[in-house]
Amino acid sequence: MKASRLHGGTAWGLAAGLWLALLPLATDAAMNFDPGQHDDVAALIDELEARGIERDWLVDVMQDAEYQQGVLDAMAGAAERRLRWDEYREIFLQPERIERGVAFIDAHREAFARVEDEYGVPAEIVAAIIGVETSYGRHTGHHRVIDSLSTLAFHHPSRGSFFRGELLAFLEITREQQVNPGSLKGSYAGAMGYPQFIPTSYRAYAVDFDGDGMRDLWGNPVDAIGSVGNYFAEHGWQPGAPIYSEAQGPEVPPSALAFNQTRPPYVALQALAEYGVQPLEKTFDADERVIPLALDHTDGSYRYRLGHGNFYVITRYNHSHLYAMAVTELAEAILAKGKEGA
Repeated sequence: MKASRLHGGTAWGLAAGLWLALLPLATDAAMNFDPGQHDDVAALIDELEARGIERDWLVDVMQDAEYQQGVLDAMAGAAERRLRWDEYREIFLQPERIERGVAFIDAHREAFARVEDEYGVPAEIVAAIIGVETSYGRHTGHHRVIDSLSTLAFHHPSRGSFFRGELLAFLEITREQQVNPGSLKGSYAGAMGYPQFIPTSYRAYAVDFDGDGMRDLWGNPVDAIGSVGNYFAEHGWQPGAPIYSEAQGPEVPPSALAFNQTRPPYVALQALAEYGVQPLEKTFDADERVIPLALDHTDGSYRYRLGHGNFYVITRYNHSHLYAMAVTELAEAILAKGKEGA
């Protein structure tokens, strides 16, 4: 998102009431994106025309786009309530989602075998990403992408330039692949298809995994599987390396340590040990760097884990340690369930 990736829920850090108060008033002119009435829309069309896209097509697309106040409202209120780890985990670690993950792998076994072979990413990790994002393609969003991105590009009070880039990428992709922009739906933030790629990620990492000449993440699960694998490989996934390790620590996380940071492993085990945080398995060098995780529960307790390089890679997909841990545990559950039925 999902942020370099917007996957349905990045908090923008503004209170909803204040944020909405900053929005431009919805006049008749503001409710459309006709380049004849909006210089900034005309400038976007000029830029894309210079890249070789037909002006008449661009004008038609932007005239069809509709302002959506609901998109701005959703952005303002996104993730206002912070969930604790056990609450977040409960959303995704449900028996039905686990069973569907097993079935999804079984239905596309050849594609998952190829993604493991070509990218080194385990099938269960790729399946878990798609399972968390869209429940294996069942819930890919109900907002027209052209409406969402146009609204955010020209009306978001602080992230307009970011979404303008996404709108540019979306129009380039749809023209290149001869898809009607108005027919595509996604999240309120413009994330699309099985894996909920935003357009710039789509352009950079989507692959034609079934060789039909089209990178289709909207309706082709095989392309989606390959594209998630490619995304992980391009972000440094290490085949066979651990994602996290179990750890132990004090009743309350030491305030001197920065926990749950979504950046490359940054604290040496030796430094953690000084504060009573240690891996349960004594198989690591004292100078190895990890991401210390303190997973909070509603009863006030904490569970300690240590994220490794592959954990960081998962956070490149969505910049949340809770997201990365949920994906990892869902993958573990899918793998275990699949072995039961083997």
